Amino acid sequence: MYFLPEKTLALGIVILPVIICSVLLALFKDKLPRDQGRDFAFNGKLSAGKVRGAGIIFVCSFIVVSFLAICPPIGSGELKTALEYYFYLILIFLGMLSGYLDDKAKIPWGEYKKGAIDLVISALTAANFVYFNPDMLSVSFFGMTLNIPPVLFGIIAAVLVWMLINATNCSDGIDGFCGSLTIVSLISILGAMKVLEVKDGRMMYLIVIMIFTLLPYLWRNAEPSTMMMGDAGSRALGLFLCICIFKTGNILLVVPLCFMLCLDGLLGIVKVSLIRFLKMKNAFKNIRTPLHDHFRKNKGWSNTQVIFRFCMIQAVISAVTVIAIK
Repeated sequence: MYFLPEKTLALGIVILPVIICSVLLALFKDKLPRDQGRDFAFNGKLSAGKVRGAGIIFVCSFIVVSFLAICPPIGSGELKTALEYYFYLILIFLGMLSGYLDDKAKIPWGEYKKGAIDLVISALTAANFVYFNPDMLSVSFFGMTLNIPPVLFGIIAAVLVWMLINATNCSDGIDGFCGSLTIVSLISILGAMKVLEVKDGRMMYLIVIMIFTLLPYLWRNAEPSTMMMGDAGSRALGLFLCICIFKTGNILLVVPLCFMLCLDGLLGIVKVSLIRFLKMKNAFKNIRTPLHDHFRKNKGWSNTQVIFRFCMIQAVISAVTVIAIK
């Protein structure tokens, strides 16, 4: 599709993912595993019996449409530039697959096993970016740019990917929450790319495809939901978000443009780490994690209030960031 006229391509990346994802969700909804409920999450038992692991469907739909969209014309000599994105799609598939296998396992995988798999995928993602983008290994802040050695940049990038994968995974606890916040962040990244004059048509196409692929899933995931993305979806979304941030040319944008996802998901990881490894038993003792559970349980917010308010806060932070970065 990358070789099609621009208007035809734009129409295709909007309509095709919606159609493909909608059809596959309808066809395979009864083939997916069922959720058993979560013991420690607020109202976690209410999800018992719902279709889980729908991420495998919308991620595969995204990959198929993305492959077609970025496929270079035969004989154009652009295959090398497309290889970077092919590798990203493979890594996203692997991230989704690891999550799906955990979703369908009778005994959930342990934290260390999942963390190790995420770390390998994160390292490969960082290495892929460093190899294909040697001129983008820098960070910018307050008008200053700091060039970073490739090895150090790769380490920083791998850590960021690992963190965002786990942040999105932890945030997937309310119907429509993770998907909605992801879309807000993706639109924010598109805005940042426009302001920064990033000339990367393929990456922008992929972002649009992901947004429209998520819509049929969110249609079914809106409260009261009939299906959930599971680890298959949340892990792939975290990985994709980080790749998008990298392609803006400033990896520090992961903080403001994915702020609410990071705050919601990573606070719990920080809390558990402080208690488990540093024996700080009173760490954040008055804050329930993930943060969305704190507002539902401790503040009495409804699920709808959590989703709308978090998305509105993210929209404001993103808008300020996009205005200020130029």
